[in-house]
Amino acid sequence: MSFFAQLAPTVSKGLEHARAEVIGRWNPNRRHDDPEEIEQDTVRTQINDSHRFQSFAGERGNNDVKWHIDGHDYTWALSEMLENAKEAIFILDWWLTPELYLRRPPAHFPEWRLDRILKRKAEQGVKVHVIVYKEVTQTMAMSSKHTKNTLDRLHSNISCMRHPDHIGAKDSVEFWSHHEKVVVVDNHFAAIGGLDLCFGRWDTNTHPLADVHPTDFSRTLFPGQDYNNARVQDFKDVYNYSSNTLSILDTARMPWHDVHMTLVGPVVLDIVQHFVERWNEVKKRKYRDDAYEPPVIFKEPQLTVLSYHRNFPWLSLPHDVEAAPNEAVARHPHLEKWREMGHKYHQRWHSGRGDTARYGNDDEGYPQPRPGSCKVQVVRSVSDWSHGVLTEHSIQNAYIQLIKDAKHFIYIDGDQVKNLIAGAIADRLIRAYEERTKFKVVVFIPEVPGFAGDVKSEGSLKTIMAAQYRTINRGGASIYEKLREKGIEPLDYIRFYHLRSYDRINAPMSPPQPALISEMEARSGVTFHEAQVALAREWIGPNLGEREQKEVTLAIPQPTTEALTVSDKTPEKTKTVPIPESAEKARAVVDRFEAGAARGDEDVADTVSQHMLKDKTSLLDEKWLGSSQEELNAYVSELLYIHSKLMIVDDDKVIVSDLFFNFLQSLVDTWQMGSANINDRSQKGDGDSEICLVVEDNDKIESYMDGRHYQAGRFAATLRRKLFREHLGLIPPQMPKDGHPRVTSFMRPAPHANDDETRDENDALVADPLADQTLALLQRTATDNRNIFTELFRPVPTNLVRDWNAYDNYVPKVKPGHVVPGIELKRIKTRLSGVRGAIVECPLDFLIDEKEFVTGPEWKGLNPTLPIYI
Repeated sequence: MSFFAQLAPTVSKGLEHARAEVIGRWNPNRRHDDPEEIEQDTVRTQINDSHRFQSFAGERGNNDVKWHIDGHDYTWALSEMLENAKEAIFILDWWLTPELYLRRPPAHFPEWRLDRILKRKAEQGVKVHVIVYKEVTQTMAMSSKHTKNTLDRLHSNISCMRHPDHIGAKDSVEFWSHHEKVVVVDNHFAAIGGLDLCFGRWDTNTHPLADVHPTDFSRTLFPGQDYNNARVQDFKDVYNYSSNTLSILDTARMPWHDVHMTLVGPVVLDIVQHFVERWNEVKKRKYRDDAYEPPVIFKEPQLTVLSYHRNFPWLSLPHDVEAAPNEAVARHPHLEKWREMGHKYHQRWHSGRGDTARYGNDDEGYPQPRPGSCKVQVVRSVSDWSHGVLTEHSIQNAYIQLIKDAKHFIYIDGDQVKNLIAGAIADRLIRAYEERTKFKVVVFIPEVPGFAGDVKSEGSLKTIMAAQYRTINRGGASIYEKLREKGIEPLDYIRFYHLRSYDRINAPMSPPQPALISEMEARSGVTFHEAQVALAREWIGPNLGEREQKEVTLAIPQPTTEALTVSDKTPEKTKTVPIPESAEKARAVVDRFEAGAARGDEDVADTVSQHMLKDKTSLLDEKWLGSSQEELNAYVSELLYIHSKLMIVDDDKVIVSDLFFNFLQSLVDTWQMGSANINDRSQKGDGDSEICLVVEDNDKIESYMDGRHYQAGRFAATLRRKLFREHLGLIPPQMPKDGHPRVTSFMRPAPHANDDETRDENDALVADPLADQTLALLQRTATDNRNIFTELFRPVPTNLVRDWNAYDNYVPKVKPGHVVPGIELKRIKTRLSGVRGAIVECPLDFLIDEKEFVTGPEWKGLNPTLPIYI
């Protein structure tokens, strides 16, 4: 075949993509311009206008909702939900890692890996429908292609869509993403919040930074690429999931704080409506004419994949409008069309003749929620690109209205803040001052954005941090500046905090190798990295077929002459090792290495982060069997990344979301939870797609507000108190070590209720969010912890750095997160033993003398990429 004949198909495909791109840009309103489409948009607008916050969904009572703090509890609850599925599983996610372990340690729960659960359920006849965000591959490393290929080859009952396309399509999307994190089981159980089902999210309340277990590899909690520190380097080649180019021997992982919900109740129907609308819209654009085809071979780097073209069905809305004719969905423009052509799964919230005739009364295993519990409303950010509808920004509407209506107190836990929400907060605080009422806002945001790089040289980090400070206290229109214009001292009304942790890695560096590990290598004839690779064989599974990873690449510790992050100045050294052919051979390698220990290691803790919490012992009690210098080198610190997206108002209402929470440019009895960040990307509707729940619990508990008796919502108050206690170190450690954990109520999905901890003496310390004692406890602990971490590790940001010259002099030239030179081991242990919880004060004066940091050209409209970050 000639060169031109080979080139022809490529040219033809390129022209087709170019044509589609031109059509899309020429008429971006093409789905909303003919009479039928205009009529459909009018109906949707009427439905939205009839609901609070102009949401597509109204408020629903009689729901059972429970919260889960951090990944350990949520993923265990999710594993129960998925295992109980009988008919259908819906998953909507920004990033989904098929190889994610939902129960840990992985060595004790191999069958609870996500792909294995989904395969098991598909083999039982459960249909699994998945939609994942199709990333911009040039800037993101999560490989949705690997996700789709892996899920597609598991079973024909599993179908996975990717959306959107980014170039060469009518609906090209350059910047925005699908950011929802939703799971629905059998149209009856749902999960929604901030946790993606992907690497780097699972964590315990203890938030360990270390995961080296020289003499017992079965205790590993973070296998392969799940041991990650996004501040040091991003994920690489995630399809090689057992590899890791981040050294576990000398680099701390970045711990992850998050909040998610599980729920049962009629509001699940609204979450399903959101999923069905998205599924059918993506099918219409990308899979309209799909048909089942034989499997084909698809090549990934180092992998050969057997890929199936799925027959993606149209889905019907589950609502039974005959039984509930007053439902807003009865007017849905596509209700009848989708009912005729789509597959309808059983639902049990409308008990009318429609579903009863079709399915009978098979309701065993589908409990009804406790009566009169939670009133819940679904709100979202969607638009034409993401959902095929006119822009809806009911999340932003909800945040602003809840802030305006707040009477006493607002708590925000999120990863960024900006936009109209910041203005709403400022207005509410000014009103409190003018009315002479006591009102407080407490905000927790990440110390540094979760991107690799140095704050001074990495543009995205600098931009996001500058945006946060422009929202807080500088730049001309910040919250603090608006308050001071009115003669108000901001610190009397609003405080910002971060989270930070420490640990000790049980692999002390004694150049060129950790002493204990080098001894074990010499005695066993097996290197530590060979033992790691053999362990990876167990993670991969019993059958090392042609579709699986054949080798593992691991990082070799190297000295560095810079601080904070690995860059091109730090030589990267990796080692690639073949994976043993059988599980038996792999187990023999691990056993041989572990047997090489000349001494027992049981008395040396593999993590010491538990001493930040209410542990029964102290850091000063911890033993170390090596030299003092080895132990000193083993201490590390890292920011505790806050990824949760929630707001609690008056201990009564909550909004929980999956939103990008660009807090600071937007902040300004209710909780709001979900995936949405408090920034323009997620709030304005035509950016990232998001979904949230606004929750108000009718189950009231006796509480206090500013020293007075107060009726608080159980859901909101108990969640806020537990978060305060975790941040202050007033909860016991959570340390999974084997296959026989104590399954607590917090690890069970709804409708299993969380244990009542309101009588706990530590709960009483934080029960009143307006009490001077509570606020003083927060501030005192945050200040003390900040001083300790600053002395020992010199993290940024800090009030000691007011300009870039001071920054250069302040940052230590040590391995990322390690102790600064010149401090004795005794001083380190004594000071760290005084850390309580992870709360640290937000340094408001960081780079405050660098005026261009927040007023440079990019803030005057000269940076076209600015909206991507904020």
